[in-house]
Amino acid sequence: DATDDKTRCYYAETLPNPKLNVFPIKEVSDIGRDLGVPLIMDNTAAPYICRPLDHGAAVVMYSTTKYLTGNGTSIGGILVDGGNFDWEGNKERFPTLNEPDPSYHGAVWTEAVKPLGPIAYILRARVVMLRDTGAAMSPFNGFQAIQGMETLPLRMERHCDNAEKAKDYLLSHKKVSNVIYPSAKEGVFLERANAYLPAGKGSLLGFELKGGKDSGKKFIDSLNLFYHVANIGDARSLAIHPATTTHSQLTPEEQLKTGVTDGYVRLSIGIEHIDDIIADLDQALAKA
Repeated sequence: DATDDKTRCYYAETLPNPKLNVFPIKEVSDIGRDLGVPLIMDNTAAPYICRPLDHGAAVVMYSTTKYLTGNGTSIGGILVDGGNFDWEGNKERFPTLNEPDPSYHGAVWTEAVKPLGPIAYILRARVVMLRDTGAAMSPFNGFQAIQGMETLPLRMERHCDNAEKAKDYLLSHKKVSNVIYPSAKEGVFLERANAYLPAGKGSLLGFELKGGKDSGKKFIDSLNLFYHVANIGDARSLAIHPATTTHSQLTPEEQLKTGVTDGYVRLSIGIEHIDDIIADLDQALAKA
């Protein structure tokens, strides 16, 4: 019932926060393939550790501002077409790819790309959408992204290792009522985490303070090593209290629906020495 004649794609995040329940990529992709609907995955929070194209995704996108660049200074994005979806076989869903484009002398994109493969989607995105919006990455931001990607595998390994240890520390803390992390899940959510994140479970880590909103504020204000910003994927450790920042415009009921409680804190664990990370968490929790 969720798919009708107007459906053009399924769109999902590999690791949607704040709940961090890993998305069932293959299961949804299989449904879409039967119906002629591609799955587009935002893999920003899980580069290197998750390979959505291997599980049936048709298109993968990233914010390079996060892990790929790794320094939180350069805005950008990447769109990756897996070349594995039959855009021509589903003409009724994709008229802009299968009907003459007047802005390119009547070119039909699924026909024009045949010598190259089934890449009508990414080619049109490049020569039409990018032309019309002007959303081209600056040369310096491109340089920063390329430099960052050279160390991505090493950084992701450290991010994941540090996050696992921070998770274990928080699970044992008396002021923490709940820890949200893929490897701390149970049942089907843990199964998905192990299936789709074999190389590590990421650096996003959430936890809930028993003291609620006041404790959350005190915790953030007491941090020394962690930076208080809304970004993720920085080499530096980051922290934010969503109830008083990113989700503050929502009602308490709306916040709960998204997974944000008064005492919820989101961490993006960096690549500093784990002893320094835990020491900062420990002293801030003591004051929360």
